[in-house]
Amino acid sequence: MAVERILKDEASEEKGERARMASFIGAMAIADLVKTTLGPKGMDKILQSTGRGREVTVTNDGATILKSLHIDNPAAKVLVDISKVQDDEVGDGTTSVVVLAGELLREAEKLVAAKIHPMTIIAGYRMAAECARNALLQKVVDNKEDPEKFKSDLMKIAMTTLSSKILSQDKEHFAKLAVDAVMRLKGSTNLESIQIIKKPGGSLKDSFLDEGFILDKKIGIGQPKRIENAKILVANTAMDTDKVKIYGARVRVDSMSKVAEIEGAEKEKMREKVQKIIAHGINCFVNRQLIYNFPEELFADAGILAIEHADFDGIERLALVTGGEIASTFDNPESVKLGHCKLIEEIMIGEDKLIHFSGVELGQACTIVLRGASHHVLDEAERSLHDALCVLSQTVNDSRVLLGGGWPEMVMSKDVDELARKTPGKKSHAIEAFSRALVAIPTIISDNAGLDSAELIAQLRAEHQKEGCTAGIDVISGSVGDMAQRGISEAFKVKQAVLLSATEAAEMILRVDEIITCAPRRREDRMTQVMERVVCDTVWLQKLGRCAILMHLSF
Repeated sequence: MAVERILKDEASEEKGERARMASFIGAMAIADLVKTTLGPKGMDKILQSTGRGREVTVTNDGATILKSLHIDNPAAKVLVDISKVQDDEVGDGTTSVVVLAGELLREAEKLVAAKIHPMTIIAGYRMAAECARNALLQKVVDNKEDPEKFKSDLMKIAMTTLSSKILSQDKEHFAKLAVDAVMRLKGSTNLESIQIIKKPGGSLKDSFLDEGFILDKKIGIGQPKRIENAKILVANTAMDTDKVKIYGARVRVDSMSKVAEIEGAEKEKMREKVQKIIAHGINCFVNRQLIYNFPEELFADAGILAIEHADFDGIERLALVTGGEIASTFDNPESVKLGHCKLIEEIMIGEDKLIHFSGVELGQACTIVLRGASHHVLDEAERSLHDALCVLSQTVNDSRVLLGGGWPEMVMSKDVDELARKTPGKKSHAIEAFSRALVAIPTIISDNAGLDSAELIAQLRAEHQKEGCTAGIDVISGSVGDMAQRGISEAFKVKQAVLLSATEAAEMILRVDEIITCAPRRREDRMTQVMERVVCDTVWLQKLGRCAILMHLSF
């Protein structure tokens, strides 16, 4: 009985079989939730926030869906985490990794029910994962040495990635945009210099890639609309000090002329600051903060283009692409690094005016302008394009490529099955289960396309018995097709990350044999503490008041 009292009242504890079941059910429920979004014919989800604006997001991106959920089940949170890591690491495969982990746990549940110990299952899964990875490594293609073939590979990967997104109708157009943007990075995986601007209006097909940088701001009144060979000072400084800004300060004057003197002094101070900025020999000043009318006037008189309130992401990126640094003090012009570009001009996109910086210092900088029917479409288009850019930038570094459309899963499954036949003991059951979980991915892709998955998978398995088979599921024609001819390719890095992350997550959940839920913090406890404090404070004040009365009487 004494042992029972270790945990606080209302804390719950689930052990052994029950704890394992709770973990399995939570993880499988999450996998089933995103399962329908997998593949080129996957469906979208509408997510509605409970916040004030009742914001709506329409998406089929696994990481976005899972990030938005408030989940109570601890095992389900593990799957949410792996999808987030997959998104951060390689950008794509966020749904696949969750679905594969869910299928591995579904198979593990059957094995646990057949009285196979979780540690035996884990050992089998580890062997199977290693075997599956080796199977992929033997089949990878690397065309890094041939620029034409490599660019063609990148195009195929981009089109495969985009085929399951909202951009699938114009996937060639967007694949070309993404490949051009990534090729400009010259091997860097830093996507900072690729800016995406969303402007409602037009159709998705009207989206375009612009070399240079576009700032979503207007040029002020009376300022030059076009500047050639621009020298740009990027700053984060207050340009509104023609107001007395010391909070809580009081200035007492005995006439209005004194107020005018104070204002005059403030103006003079601002004039000096503007003179210091002009002394840098610039013809464009971009500030993170507001620029009031008086300094703007001074800049216009000096023929300098002043841009105020450049959003923080914009100003950081602008400093990066023009080769400048953000300054906040202007006493030493020689220590401030200015940005440079060949031309600054105002352009129109739809009905909005924007500022275009062309011929920037950082040659790889570019801007993708997305057009579309509504903000929801644009947000989803941005997520899709970001996935494609991430995958492509990773592929430029690790140029190994595989075929897609369920082909890698069938290749892995075949080798894992062979390993199961050679392995003695109970581990062989776990290895077989791993093979079944892998086949679940092409099964789900065909189910989501409304095809007869049992028939297709049987055909696919027979095809894969042949040497050098390139068969996969072609959801467009609804049959088994040649993936090499169809040009359906995937990055090896994405597949490897899916395989290893899903196996590790399943292993982690399988190890669980006890779930301890802490007792909730009760409101009454806090109310009691507050009441106690109020009582103490009242007593203390009473004593203080009594002391004050006694002192008064003694005087």
